Amino acid sequence: MTTTPATTKTTTNDDELRLAAVIEIGSTSVRMAVAELGPRRSIRPIDNLQQTIPLGKDTFTTGVISRNTMEDCVRAIRQFKTLLQEHGLDQSDVLAVATSAVREARNVETFLDRLYIATGLHIKVLDPAEVNRLVYLAVRPELVDNTRFKRSDTLVIEVGGGSTEILMFRQGKVGNAHLYRTGSMRLRQAFDDFEGSSRRQIDVLRSEVDQAVKNIISGVLPCKSLQMLALGGEARFACARIDPSWKDDKPGTISVKRLETLTNKVLATSADELVRKYEMTYPDAETVGPALLVYLRLAQSLKLETILASRATLRDGLLRDLQTRGTWSREFRRQILNSTIQVAKKYDVDIKASKLVARYCDMLFTALEQEHGLDDRYALILEVAALLHQTGHFVSGSSHHKHSMYLIMNSDIFGLGSNEITLTALVARYHRRSLPRPTHDEFADLPQEERVIVAKLAAILRLATALAHGTSPRVADMSASVEEDQLILHSTSGGDLAFLEHRLSERDEMFEQTYGMDVVLRQEK
Repeated sequence: MTTTPATTKTTTNDDELRLAAVIEIGSTSVRMAVAELGPRRSIRPIDNLQQTIPLGKDTFTTGVISRNTMEDCVRAIRQFKTLLQEHGLDQSDVLAVATSAVREARNVETFLDRLYIATGLHIKVLDPAEVNRLVYLAVRPELVDNTRFKRSDTLVIEVGGGSTEILMFRQGKVGNAHLYRTGSMRLRQAFDDFEGSSRRQIDVLRSEVDQAVKNIISGVLPCKSLQMLALGGEARFACARIDPSWKDDKPGTISVKRLETLTNKVLATSADELVRKYEMTYPDAETVGPALLVYLRLAQSLKLETILASRATLRDGLLRDLQTRGTWSREFRRQILNSTIQVAKKYDVDIKASKLVARYCDMLFTALEQEHGLDDRYALILEVAALLHQTGHFVSGSSHHKHSMYLIMNSDIFGLGSNEITLTALVARYHRRSLPRPTHDEFADLPQEERVIVAKLAAILRLATALAHGTSPRVADMSASVEEDQLILHSTSGGDLAFLEHRLSERDEMFEQTYGMDVVLRQEK
């Protein structure tokens, strides 16, 4: 086990400090970070530990995690727990997660059960959306301090063992986020599987990388003035070799020409020689070449002269998530909505009309706060559903609500996990036509609590679409309140509300069944 010396950062009020730890089970190693979480979002590192365990080699070659690898993980986490006890931390102060090597294993449940039995730790398997969210939390402090961030486009990339994470910012706003099933260990496997000369093996690797880079670029172009921020140990390795004076307290700059020289040199060197020369672990020596090649070919394809190397890690994102206790900041919510608008534009949604529906949803959600009992996170899910409920028209006007559900379920919306995407898609699906039924598979598969949430939010969306239709009053001319067993919609506009009453009568059945109250339209002076 290796221990990395901690850098220190002072905090101003010891009374507000709390100690926490995060454990990350990755493709090549199990890592733990212990830190003090202080006021004003300060984080003071205490310990960083790593145990090399190549889980990805199991998963990406055989599809299952072997018993020996499981026991290696058990031993590593038990050693981590000994240190945690020395720091006075118990399991409630620890967040443990696993990434693609565990997520894609066929025996993932067996692996998680074994670790729980042996260590008492619940391991959370991160889905791709959660990984992107944590990467965002990790790199945001660096990006905010970067003068080019808000006036140019920024491509954030990390080549992991099993996958490559991409975050695309357009002038400070999240444009899109995606996880590609191309990682350094998978690429290395393609390299090793090819029987031929080392030169031919490298040619095969370059071909695999170029295809991966082509897929990535298709999702990020066109761009304005572009900068690229590379995460991961391989990017930091390259920056340290190219610029020995680099200190990891801020992003380092890597010349693409010098990166090409280093990458070619690494690819031409055996793993055994890399271990001896650079004092790295054997799994790292196997994956450093493929990862560097991805960064290089992407930078060359984007015609960049330099790229940035970040000190941020997934564990930094986990610590920041612990610090905020999982709450979504106003800035993070804005980024989710920025990503949602990009999806809406992709499917030719009338953005102005959808934003109007979203504003009516917000008015109704606020008025019904005591009745639905849902927090702000569900208000955001409702807003996203409102913005995307018409995406199905891109496929067909017939049954477009069903097409909307499908498109949303298969869209990358930054910040929303798979479960939140499912809830959003179902809320959009029930904005019209039939009410939820047990015969609707996606709805029936939800636990009762989430079926009720879908019903509560979809009932609001139905009313909002009626209010936003045709000659309805402006949002500024409408308000809502709950009086006894009625939802009162107050209108101060001077127009004839007969058409709106008719629209509401067509859409209020689900609301009445869900909330047990009538909808009454009242014209005020």
